[in-house]
Amino acid sequence: MRFPRRWLAVLVPVLVVGVIEVASDSILDPHLPFPRDTILVMTVVSVLAIGYGRYAFHLIDQLAGTLRQRNRELEERHAAVAALHRVSVAMTALVDIDEVLRAVVDNARRLLGADVAVLALSSPSGELRLAASSGPGEAVDAVAGQPGEDFRPFIRPQYLVSNMAAPLRLGERTIGTLAVGSRATRAYGVDDVEMLSSLANQAAIALENDRLQRELREMAVRGERERIAREMHDGLAQVLGYVNTKSQAVEELLATGRIDAARSQLAQLSVAARSVYVDVREAILGLSSPIPPERGLAGALEEYAERFSEASKLVTRVEASPSARQLVLAPDVQAQVFRIVQEALTNVRKHAAAQRVRIGLGVQDGSLVVEIEDDGRGMVTADGPAGDWPHYGMRTMRERASVIDAKLVFEPAPGQGTKVVLRVPLAGTTGRRVA
Repeated sequence: MRFPRRWLAVLVPVLVVGVIEVASDSILDPHLPFPRDTILVMTVVSVLAIGYGRYAFHLIDQLAGTLRQRNRELEERHAAVAALHRVSVAMTALVDIDEVLRAVVDNARRLLGADVAVLALSSPSGELRLAASSGPGEAVDAVAGQPGEDFRPFIRPQYLVSNMAAPLRLGERTIGTLAVGSRATRAYGVDDVEMLSSLANQAAIALENDRLQRELREMAVRGERERIAREMHDGLAQVLGYVNTKSQAVEELLATGRIDAARSQLAQLSVAARSVYVDVREAILGLSSPIPPERGLAGALEEYAERFSEASKLVTRVEASPSARQLVLAPDVQAQVFRIVQEALTNVRKHAAAQRVRIGLGVQDGSLVVEIEDDGRGMVTADGPAGDWPHYGMRTMRERASVIDAKLVFEPAPGQGTKVVLRVPLAGTTGRRVA
């Protein structure tokens, strides 16, 4: 067992005092009578104590300085981690990308003790453009850089006495530069380089996330536009073509004096016009029917069913189980289910010759089950869709169902009519319940 070195700090002074005392009693007493021997002993002990104390205090000061340095380093690391956390939170919250980039340059300037920080992005042609800056207005020059140049044109020369930069990389591709500059001479350490690189990585991730989010929104808008255009072409455009044909037939009948036949054609034309009116009204109603979070899917469908019933003169009711009413789906899933029900109701009005429609919602085997059942003449046979079934409506509904990984089935209703069954897996739901 090794003797603890710290005990030497106690034992050495004791041994020294003991040696002096023994020497005083055995050697000094014959030559130095009292009180001279005592004064000599006290003098020697005092000198040794002062020297030993100075040495001990020096060691303590060194340890205290080391602790203070470590504390400063820990505080700097904590501040760096906090800054990265703030940037990450801003990214997670999907705030405006300009705000994220401003947070990056502000933290870079503050954490690295710089006078100015800039973030420049590369264009496809290689030209840099200033995206964000932090520091005095006089320190930043917002002129565009030239292809192949770095960040320095964006910072005034007097603020480039000390500077450091880190690239924004996505894989092997450099998309910009994050840089800091100071008016005074200073040296940047390894921790400073790592801090600037971490902030640059956060900025690169934020930019990539923003690009992907914009692409997703554009894809969703394009998909919705294509679906609306297809529905307008296959639905409204066909009816308007029918109206045009009937109008020409009426003109020919009137020209030949066949008044009764013309009246019959006008009656059919009136029916078609009313159908177009209802179609347009339903389209407007569908596009302007949001799903408030406090109402949920069942409440939104009840409100829509009431207005649909008034417009179409079809008795429409919604039956939802308590579990289905309390369930809250992800917003995109909820919207697609809502649109599928809308399309099914439109098809019932146009083609089923029904009097009543029932919309059922329930939870079964980990799925939300939505049923749209009518009492019409039936649009599905054992061999598949009947001749008057709207194929474009089926296609649109299947496309929407595939987006949310749902299963859509068309089957004959008990007795007569048609039943549309939609099964939506609940794995992607939030699990939040409506109070």
